[in-house]
Amino acid sequence: MTTPWTSAPESGGAEITLVEGSTFCLSGPGGEVAADRPQGLFVRDTRVLSHWRLTIDGAAPQPLTVESGEPYSATMLGRRAPQPGQADSPVLVVLARHVGDGMREDLTVRNLSAHGIDCRIALELGSDFADLFEVKEGRRSEQPPPSIETEDGALRFVHQGTGLGMSVHATGASAAGQALHWDAHIPAHEEWTTCLEYRPALGDAPLAPRYPCGTSVQTSAPAVRLREWQASAPRVETGSELLARVLRRTLADLGTLRIFDPRHRDRAVVAAGAPWFMTLFGRDSLLTSWMVLPLDRQLALGTLQTLADLQGSAENEATEEQPGRIPHEVRFGRAATKLLGGDTVYYGTADATPLFVMLLGELARWGIDPAVRAELLPHADRALAWITEYGDADGDGFVEYSRFAEHGLANQGWKDSWDGINRADGAMPEPPIALAEVQGYVYAAYLARAELADAAGENGVAGKLRLRASALKTAFNDAFWLPERGWYAVGLDRDKRPIDALTSNIGHCLWTGIIDEDRAERVADLLLSPTMFSGWGIRTLAADMGAYNPVSYHNGSVWPHDNAICAAGLTRYGFRDHAATVIDGMLDAAARFGYRLPELFCGFDRDEFRAPVPYPTSCSPQAWAAAAPLLFVRSLLRLEPGDGGVPSFEPAVPARYLPLQVCGVRIRSDVLTVSVDKDGWQMRGATGT
Repeated sequence: MTTPWTSAPESGGAEITLVEGSTFCLSGPGGEVAADRPQGLFVRDTRVLSHWRLTIDGAAPQPLTVESGEPYSATMLGRRAPQPGQADSPVLVVLARHVGDGMREDLTVRNLSAHGIDCRIALELGSDFADLFEVKEGRRSEQPPPSIETEDGALRFVHQGTGLGMSVHATGASAAGQALHWDAHIPAHEEWTTCLEYRPALGDAPLAPRYPCGTSVQTSAPAVRLREWQASAPRVETGSELLARVLRRTLADLGTLRIFDPRHRDRAVVAAGAPWFMTLFGRDSLLTSWMVLPLDRQLALGTLQTLADLQGSAENEATEEQPGRIPHEVRFGRAATKLLGGDTVYYGTADATPLFVMLLGELARWGIDPAVRAELLPHADRALAWITEYGDADGDGFVEYSRFAEHGLANQGWKDSWDGINRADGAMPEPPIALAEVQGYVYAAYLARAELADAAGENGVAGKLRLRASALKTAFNDAFWLPERGWYAVGLDRDKRPIDALTSNIGHCLWTGIIDEDRAERVADLLLSPTMFSGWGIRTLAADMGAYNPVSYHNGSVWPHDNAICAAGLTRYGFRDHAATVIDGMLDAAARFGYRLPELFCGFDRDEFRAPVPYPTSCSPQAWAAAAPLLFVRSLLRLEPGDGGVPSFEPAVPARYLPLQVCGVRIRSDVLTVSVDKDGWQMRGATGT
């Protein structure tokens, strides 16, 4: 079947999450928002709407269902509570909600009966302007409550002294206290409707409404951008309805997670994920952009340019900034500023800097304007200088991390929870810590910069970088391999002792190619062993390790992006059946999550429960989880930009996904169509073939 990129994704779950850029809204199935729950309308890390309660004749409508449209829109259906002694109600409530730099709601009340009705409609509203982290952690805001101003058809919340404000305008409403009211007479089989605009003001002029009342949502900037994104994507035709639905969801989620810098409106980056990470993250955005390359090159370019603008230029212990270092996280809001050491940018990551160089090299293979590449090369060189001068502070050839400030991250790889790195017995290692996958990223960064040097005719530079990469690979395989256990350590501790837990990190080492060929089969078999592979995916930590907990963030859970990288690594070393097993499990899991892979889920065995168990605070949609299916397809097709200007295509696609055809893949100046069926495969559109 053809993948219809423009079809609406399926709805799932009782909690409603709507996302557009850095704006998101969390609510119950009837649209309700409670201040004492992790709910509300958030704009730039600030909760501008903390209370929302609709009543019809004094009672909240009973939710019926939710229809999801695009990721920024949903329509919630309910009915007025039945009158005493009656089982049914003739009053249908339809709430269409759309988020983006604020929010618009179209509220409709339908009379389904043969008699006219009169009803009192009220909407209670509140705004506490709490910071995102206060809401997430359930902390009471330290700020005084805002003042409330009323006028005809509008409520205005003003936070004195901070410049924060929120106004709600509604057609035909009267305002009193913290509520808007309507007295409606609805004739038989007719309807009453009103439109509300929620307009935040965050320290400057109010944000312009994305969806003004009286205009079509379909002509709004978010809708137009999403349609353009979908229209520009390669077209996928597959015999698998499962794969088609997952890819459909992938494209919609990635399109709406994009953030556009007002200073560079043509430059897109991707937010890490909803609800708590709707901002730029170095590692997340770089890895997501890598996965998205077969779909879109502009996201990688915008990510590189934006991170280059934020690249460290000085030493600052509070933010962990260092010259050449690529940021970990960008935040807004009062508490976020405190969290990040008095600034909006925090640099505490060991892996974003080599990943920056890796992505630049990979983007060049897919195609980049030579002038833009020349602008980014100095930033890549500054990143490599950070690796040798700051990342490898003790000069042993490995990049280590150790936080500088108490508020900083204790672990600074992708498993960045406080207990995410541990020994086989569960004990915590002492920093500085050199992570296995970080050494792989550095190895790949050296090789990526060498290829860039080759393209510029800098043969001497390329040779030196390859020698450096070779030396690192030798040192890594000597120091990290554990012959008595038969796997690679997840890291080295302060005393250069191996941290001997069996983790999924070694799959990242396959992806970057740092693992010796004669040990790759052992690593591949371990990743698919019963202690590591749950049946749905590869666990972050083996089930026989001391810290294993299937309901933990990094110690036994299953992460889709992690599995996508592991599958790509397995494919790189030729273990196609292993990779296909991982991909099959993950796509089966996606079907249980409404065809949207979450940030992570619990690591229970597939034969223990009939469906994968959700992790309680998992983000969804989440950028690198949304992008993971694209890397799965790339691994199955083994579609690569190739060397010498000729793309390579060596598919090994399981029968369940056949026939499979992808049209419109752009590699450099080529526009490719690749197809696989039971009789063979074909690639068309490549020059030089």
